[in-house]
Amino acid sequence: MSLRLPPLSVLLAIGLACLLLVWLALGDIEGFRDSPPEGDAAEGPALTRVEVVERQAQAHAPRLALQGQLEAHRELELRARQAGRVSALPVALGERVSRGETLLVLDREELPARLQQAEAELALARGELAGAEGLRRRELISNTDYLRRQSGVSRALAEVATLRRQLDDTRPEAPFDGVLDRLDVDLGDLVQVGEAWGRLIDDARLTATAAAPQRDALSLEPGLPAEIRLLDGTRLTGELSHVASRADDSTRSFPVEAALANPEGRRLAGASATLVIRLPERQVHQLSPALLELDGKGRLAVKHLDVDDRVVLTPVELVSADADTARVAGLPKHIRLITLGGGFVDAGERVEAVPVATATTQAGTDALREAR
Repeated sequence: MSLRLPPLSVLLAIGLACLLLVWLALGDIEGFRDSPPEGDAAEGPALTRVEVVERQAQAHAPRLALQGQLEAHRELELRARQAGRVSALPVALGERVSRGETLLVLDREELPARLQQAEAELALARGELAGAEGLRRRELISNTDYLRRQSGVSRALAEVATLRRQLDDTRPEAPFDGVLDRLDVDLGDLVQVGEAWGRLIDDARLTATAAAPQRDALSLEPGLPAEIRLLDGTRLTGELSHVASRADDSTRSFPVEAALANPEGRRLAGASATLVIRLPERQVHQLSPALLELDGKGRLAVKHLDVDDRVVLTPVELVSADADTARVAGLPKHIRLITLGGGFVDAGERVEAVPVATATTQAGTDALREAR
């Protein structure tokens, strides 16, 4: 009986399997060399790329806007110093008056007669004193009688002065130029001592009053330029005249005042206004508010690069800001500001700086390649 051989494909598979077992058993002879093969030197990790822009500090005069109101430069409540009946009103309500002009006339009644009597008594007292002086030189009068006559002269002088003042008080005069803004009496009315009968205001100059927050009050001082903006859009110029040394107990803000002229005599006293104070000029950097961040102490800070391309986190002071621009102080005069990628790097880390122009060009090239 003859032995039947397996098919050729089976024999080939068996042969390949035997060769594979021999190769696995003996290994690669080249792998047993005394020294490992030379390879490429290991490369360090790639530096983080950040976009930077050169920035130079600029002079900036910040402005502080405060809500307040306008007041007359001087305002006086007119009160009667002498009782009497109103006999004349020489000044109409709302009329402008000059200093020394009579504002009100009261009936003097018996005051002129009382003054005449007091003046006569003064003349008598002086005559008696003159006679007593002659007797005193001859030692014919006691010192007590002489002093009594001196007292009589003083008493008569006081009475005359009092009556003359009362007569003057029946004709009250304007202590300064202004406007009779209020008149509360009519002809025939009886006014008592201390009763308010009108109000006089001096609106040739105005005072703008407002309250400054604590953080801004330290930079304020009298003499700073100020602009007053009215509700109708009108703008008046003046200067800061007063900054309170103590904060208000309820608001913890500092009252401030600005003086301004009102040459046209516009009726502005008591009106609302915005007081814009121009603060001293400072060197600031302008940047996007999105580039501001907080440092480890909770202060506002900005990231920029030093000469060795290392990240520096510098605390800054926010001078002013709006929706698009923040102005900060505290940075070096010239900086390389990180505008993109700052959130991925830490202070002290070395980075690869890419100027804004180069980064923009590269981005355009990549976009063109993608389009192709």
